[in-house]
Amino acid sequence: MHTVLRSSSRDVVIGDDQPFCIIGERINPTGRKIFQEQLRAGDLSRIEIDVAQQVAGGAMVLDINMGAPLADEVDLMIRAVKLVQSVTDLPLCIDSSVIEALDAGLATYKGKALVHSVTAEDERLEAILPLVSRYGAAIIALPNDEFEIPEQPERRLELARKIVDVATNQYSIPIEDIVLDPLAMPIGADTSLVVRTLETISLIHDELGVNMTLGASNVSFGMPDRATIGATFLSMAMKAGLTSAIMDARSPQLVRAIKASDLLLDRDPWGASWIAAHRAQQASEGS
Repeated sequence: MHTVLRSSSRDVVIGDDQPFCIIGERINPTGRKIFQEQLRAGDLSRIEIDVAQQVAGGAMVLDINMGAPLADEVDLMIRAVKLVQSVTDLPLCIDSSVIEALDAGLATYKGKALVHSVTAEDERLEAILPLVSRYGAAIIALPNDEFEIPEQPERRLELARKIVDVATNQYSIPIEDIVLDPLAMPIGADTSLVVRTLETISLIHDELGVNMTLGASNVSFGMPDRATIGATFLSMAMKAGLTSAIMDARSPQLVRAIKASDLLLDRDPWGASWIAAHRAQQASEGS
């Protein structure tokens, strides 16, 4: 199954027969005090640096979140989308919990965006899915509702079924435009949580066959040597059926693990991308 995202001049295809899709997470003020202050002052200059670093790292899609406290998120989202599309042709993921900001971002965007995100809560489905349908976007969906973030993979699958049913039957959203998030939880809180995420990925892959993504950094939160944990987890998740991740595209260790997994899972014909990346690194080190 293929989820196709578009900018004004480029398509990116997410699928289990495609190279793993790296969604750059950096354009987000969460945990970035200086960036938050800049956004509150209306200063978007840092975004161009974040775009350049993520593109250089290997990002294929860029997530944009303008949720800085006490800032005008709607205005910032409009300006950020315009700015990012002026400096890169990568497709974008419009990321906000504010409906008006999602609407503004989608209205501004030139192409087919990914929307981050909707849950199985009836209120959220009713608020966000009409926007997704109106703009012809794709959606990231999380299998939790107003009552729980389920611990059991089978319950997550049940809520995933609900989202797919509502989106396809009530809002005529194609199933290939639904990207499910199997809920990555921090292993530092409970070492059994990542096993449940991997089980959820397998269940969703086997029954629904849709593409999946998650916030890769969630898994290693609170632990030392986060890059090693993240790289190992992503390789395991790719084998289980994960086809994309929202992650730090600036991390060579994470990106190399993904590219190696693409090679080993036969998503890099004849190893062309792996060899080209190795030669480019050698040339860079020699210059």
